[in-house]
Amino acid sequence: MHPRTVWQALSRPRYPLSPWPWRATAYLLTGAVTGAAVLVALMLFAVVGGVLALALVGLPLLAALALAGLPVAALERRRLRLIDPDEAADPHTEPPAPGLRSWLTTRLRERATWLELGHTLLLACLLWPAEALLLTVALAGPLAVTATPLLLATAGGGRETKVLKTWTVTDWPTALAAALLGLLLLAAGTYVLGVAAGARAALTRLLIAPRGGDPDARVVELTRSRARLVDAFETERRRIERDLHDGAQQRLVALTMTLGLARLDAPPGGPLAAQLAKAHEEAGAALAELRELIHGIHPKVLADYGLEAAVADAADRSPVPVDVEFTLPHRLPGSVESAAYFVVCEALANVARHSGADRALVRGEHRDGRLVLETRDDGRGGADSTRGTGLTGLADRVSALDGKLSLTSPPGGPTLLRVEIPCEPTEAVRVRTGASGPPCA
Repeated sequence: MHPRTVWQALSRPRYPLSPWPWRATAYLLTGAVTGAAVLVALMLFAVVGGVLALALVGLPLLAALALAGLPVAALERRRLRLIDPDEAADPHTEPPAPGLRSWLTTRLRERATWLELGHTLLLACLLWPAEALLLTVALAGPLAVTATPLLLATAGGGRETKVLKTWTVTDWPTALAAALLGLLLLAAGTYVLGVAAGARAALTRLLIAPRGGDPDARVVELTRSRARLVDAFETERRRIERDLHDGAQQRLVALTMTLGLARLDAPPGGPLAAQLAKAHEEAGAALAELRELIHGIHPKVLADYGLEAAVADAADRSPVPVDVEFTLPHRLPGSVESAAYFVVCEALANVARHSGADRALVRGEHRDGRLVLETRDDGRGGADSTRGTGLTGLADRVSALDGKLSLTSPPGGPTLLRVEIPCEPTEAVRVRTGASGPPCA
């Protein structure tokens, strides 16, 4: 199997004859050149910025030094391919909004930006001189020793030459022995260069291109991707609700009307009239079930008028009297409204089925950047979210929005379900509802 990294290649007996010594040399050589160029650029920016800072013109140049690590790190991640074929992912996150200010704010708050600046300073001050010295000792020196016969024949006129300006060679047997020694040193130097290149790549990985990525950036991206999935699911639910409402439901309405007209035209008391009556009733039942299904997927009142109106509608349909106290002057994001609505529906269903309550209360408000929703009943208590009450799935849904759901239900009651979801208002509501009676205990 072909080795994928320089560390794997170093253990092979044919390493000096493989492409890896060339790749290691190219990696260290380009690193030395890059480091020298970065040092000159940083000094130029600092000097010019310091001189022009007296007239305030150089302040942007001095501020740009804090971001100097970004282009250098991008180049280093590309150079890393010479020695490490694994992808060097960019650890930076996308700014939350377009524009230079958002980009600068995001970058200056990222841990990766400051790690890249530290790597840049390390490259400019320490790494490139060390790479240049290593290339000289492990490569240039052995090559000069290997070229001893050539130097004796040309520069020395066949009589005398100096090797590395310290060793005088005056005869051909010594020159050939020096060439052989140079080849051995060159072979040993390829291993030194391989180890150095591997260590240099590992340091680069550690600072600016970790294989696992920046943990903070991964958490942020995971949170954002989870929110995008929730929004996608809500969009798909609305599409299904719209298709059923505008398609299948309208066809069932037309079928029910047609069967009703046919029933009027059929001779009364005959078998045809009985069959049409039965078909008419079945079509009506199917239409009612479809309407209930559409309402369960995504109620139209929630999409049109918001959470406050939808909760009031759910309270009206509850067999247990429900008081509604809402203070929502603005609409909330669709995914937040949908999650909150279905939590209320599930809570009211549990109140009707299990609590034995005489009255319930649903209270909601938006404060401190969070939707706070509470459902309380005066039932027997003892509810457990892990015993098939349907709240576990809703808790996962709320958690996907970075919210939290808590249930308090001591024996004897009362039962309190509380939901908090971080969100920001989007637009003013069109319908306002108030309390429908005195709150329950």
